[in-house]
Amino acid sequence: MSVRVLAWLRAHDGGLAATRRAGRTALVMPALFALCTQVLHAPAMASFAAFGSFSMLLLVDYSGTMLERLRAQAELAVAWAALITLGTLVAHRTWLAVLTTLVVAFVVLFSGVVSSVLAGSTTALLLGFVLPVATPVPLSQLPDRLAGAGLAAAAALPAVALLWPRPVADPLSAPAARVCRSAAERLRTDAARYGEPGRRPDPDRCRAVAERTDEATAELRRIFEATPYRPTGLSTSSRTLVRLVDELTWLSTILADRPAWTEEPPACDPAARTVRLAAADVLDRAADLLTDPRGDVGPLRDSLNELGVTMAAMADSSTARLPVESPVGESEAEVYGFIGTLDFSFRAQELGFAVRQIAENVDLAATAWQRSWPDRLLGREPGALAAPLAAARERARAHLGRGSVWLHNSLRGAVGLGIAVFLADLTSLQHSFWVLLGTLSVLRSNALNTGENAVRAVLGTVVGSFVGAGLLVLIGHHGTALWFVLPPAILVAGIAPAAISFAAGQAAFTVTLVVLFNIGQNPDWHIALLRVEDIALGCAVSVVVALFFWPRGAGAAVDKALAQAYTDSAAYLSGAVAFALGHCGFPNAPAPAPVPEEPVRQSREAAASARRLDDAFRSYLAERGAKPLSLADTTTLVTGVVGLRLAADAVVSLWQDCALSRSRADQTEAHRTILGLTTRVTDWYRGLAVGLADHTPVPAPLQLRPEAAARLVESVRADLVDREGQATATAVRVIWTGDHVDVARRLQPILAVAARDGRAPD
Repeated sequence: MSVRVLAWLRAHDGGLAATRRAGRTALVMPALFALCTQVLHAPAMASFAAFGSFSMLLLVDYSGTMLERLRAQAELAVAWAALITLGTLVAHRTWLAVLTTLVVAFVVLFSGVVSSVLAGSTTALLLGFVLPVATPVPLSQLPDRLAGAGLAAAAALPAVALLWPRPVADPLSAPAARVCRSAAERLRTDAARYGEPGRRPDPDRCRAVAERTDEATAELRRIFEATPYRPTGLSTSSRTLVRLVDELTWLSTILADRPAWTEEPPACDPAARTVRLAAADVLDRAADLLTDPRGDVGPLRDSLNELGVTMAAMADSSTARLPVESPVGESEAEVYGFIGTLDFSFRAQELGFAVRQIAENVDLAATAWQRSWPDRLLGREPGALAAPLAAARERARAHLGRGSVWLHNSLRGAVGLGIAVFLADLTSLQHSFWVLLGTLSVLRSNALNTGENAVRAVLGTVVGSFVGAGLLVLIGHHGTALWFVLPPAILVAGIAPAAISFAAGQAAFTVTLVVLFNIGQNPDWHIALLRVEDIALGCAVSVVVALFFWPRGAGAAVDKALAQAYTDSAAYLSGAVAFALGHCGFPNAPAPAPVPEEPVRQSREAAASARRLDDAFRSYLAERGAKPLSLADTTTLVTGVVGLRLAADAVVSLWQDCALSRSRADQTEAHRTILGLTTRVTDWYRGLAVGLADHTPVPAPLQLRPEAAARLVESVRADLVDREGQATATAVRVIWTGDHVDVARRLQPILAVAARDGRAPD
């Protein structure tokens, strides 16, 4: 029997996370309640000890090292003390309680944009304020309330450390390592295809390797998107792991991408094969560190240095291979044959850039993980990432626009809780703080789903009330028996929401409350009816607030966020190309020059838009009920934003470490050709943004234009050569810049199909 129960739990509770939290709470919460009521005889202390342990053990489950988890638990306890004090001070005046609730609720809910640590703590934090603000008492009872919360914190810390500790590994590390290893295998297979004829892999093996990479990437995305907020904290290691998801997704896209104009690239540059093999070694070393962040970072850095050397050698080799002295005809095959001379090298350069970004983030994550305790305590972070407070400010600013889903949800939650405080005080309900919890628990991202959750909440409460009332009738005056009922009731209440349903969790929670409020006194089944009354009022507040605040839900917000993200990313690509071409044609320029402020600003704006899109998409995924937008097509469009931004990043990276060109040649035609291609590509993405926002047809994808390619070839041959008529590194970079822009063009057909097939009509 126990084996079957465990198997069922594993199937319905991934990693037994809810079971772990519920088991701890079922042990600690009754013990603290018994200590306060039976030994200390302090009812006020008992309530806050019980709900404090419920909040600190069941409602949160921090990740990271044990030190990081204990520190997060301690910070939650400090926050609880401050919120209890504030709630107790303002509870006596209704207007002050309502106003303070609006501010506190908004700050707590909106702070979730900073990290998943705060996003996952919102309900626990709000409980620390809701409980005292809804139950006014004389200030003389504040010490008892704080003592109860202190007991809960003192018990929570050893419970987290000793009672079934959570695994240390980040949930993204293992799937990211699998993507790195499968991508490394694919790179080696790809390099072998252009090696000696007798050693080339057969097509079936190439296909199997490609499928493994695609499957590993899809699994990483699935885990990443399985939570309603980004699974990351403020720590450097957590933030860099999130970057890896986008970068590994883009690496997989590059590996699968092929130019539309040829089946096989022209004659292979041996240096490009070497870059692929060096990149594969880097990915293997990165996978080792993702698997064990305590490992030595030296091998990864050595491999990364070797990749840099091979990429520099490939740039020199590509310059020598560019046939500027050979005549080029006007046919499409001849024009693209000239450009194709660099295609295999460009693919290697693109892959090398992506792998270098991945390796640098893994290096930074591992270095941050291995910091000493004083460095962690003082917040000293390795590398160039912004400090935690700076990162928090940047994320908050990204969500202060009208289109931010998080801003909308924070405002609605704050208004809903403010109204609930007012109504609870106006109606003088017993245990009125459950009105506030009922309001928060069922308020979701659109009015329809809020209504559905309200119905489930009320039904679950009714069922739980009947079960609780039945228990009280069976127990009769033998109230001591309730002590034996309380632990299993808490256990079921903790597991049911994750393993069964929201309604089942509400029912189990109601039973727990009925038991808790009857311990130590004559059992009274009327408490069950009061619980139904409280939760029904809270549900009604949720539905009313949702009808007036953003009733269309996350589906409409996803389209708006997509439109803004494509607009900002297109502007960043334009700025990146302008920065690149600014390196050409300066006869007396020093080297190298810093990236100017404009593309840096555009990069930040594009990143902020991408974060807002990510939150809107997660809210949409979290909504219950039918999805009016195709998940597959919407995911394709979200991934397209990543590709467009990383194409711009690649252009900046290609030019930022090189000297400004000292050529006196007239490079006007080369500039005009690249800028013309960039303008056409970015205009298409702006048209896509308009179509997504207004639900109008998107423009047709751009086709290859041989005449533009011919002009680029001629400009390279005529303008971007040295005095001896030899190709220059600048010429190669100009062609590669055009290739990066063309990568953005090649994304357009699948994005156009996704925009057409995945949008719901108004």
